[in-house]
This record gives sequence, C-alpha cells and structure tokens, in this order.
Amino acid sequence: MASLQDFLLEKGYTKVKLHLTKTNHFEIKASINGKKGLFILDTGASNSCVGFEGIETFQLDAEISEIKAAGAGAIDMETKMSKKNKIKIGKWKHNKAILVLFNLTHVNTALTNHNSKPVDGIIGADILKKAKGIIDYQKKYLYLKL
Repeated sequence: MASLQDFLLEKGYTKVKLHLTKTNHFEIKASINGKKGLFILDTGASNSCVGFEGIETFQLDAEISEIKAAGAGAIDMETKMSKKNKIKIGKWKHNKAILVLFNLTHVNTALTNHNSKPVDGIIGADILKKAKGIIDYQKKYLYLKL
C-alpha cells in the first residue's frame, strides 16, 4: 500500500514542511508579492491575514474595510483589505489572493511570551480550500494541489 505522501505526490500535490511551535501552532513559510514571511497555519481562520506592519514589507494595496475581525481573544478589531496579491507556498501559487489586514500585536505578544517567533500573518481556510490542502499532522507536512 502506498504512503499518503506517495499517493498525494502522484495525484499532483506538492508538500511543504510545517514547524510545530511551543504554543502548539504550525508555522509555515510563504511569500506574498515576492517577499518571504512567517505565518501560522490556522484551519479555523476563515481568511488569510497579514499584520498592519506587513503593508510595506509585502507591498500591499490596503483598502478601508467595513469588516471587523475577531479571534484569538480579541473582538471588533479594525481591518483593511488587500486584493490581487501573489501568494506562494512551496511550489503552489495563487495570483489573486485577498488578504485581511489587522493589528497582530496580541497574537505576536502571546507567541513571544511562550518563546515562539512573531509571525507576519495567518494562512487560513480560504487558501487551504483553494489549494485543496491536506495536513499530515503526524509527519508535519502540508500538501497543496498544483
């Protein structure tokens, strides 16, 4: 019987290594508009997000948004939106990613308080659905359909 990895690679998936943090989150490296960053992989986040600090770094066109963000112990946070972004995770690419921009200070404070690195944002369910993502929790790999 073929392994999960062999099966998925044969079906046209690519694999990306995940790193488990001390806070029990998976971190993943990705690039947005050609700039590399560190992100939390969060299946419970409906949208992929970047902190306000990343607007310049990732060359994001920020638009005012009516949406209020909630999660990770914070509610009613002001947000902005950025459309038509190029995101690359491993060999997987998407050229029209929509990102929610908000203040990630509370997330990064929690991470650094537990001796984890601060992150640039969150890769959420929107990207995972688009890429037909499959997580191998045991071997710490994310598989994305090319």
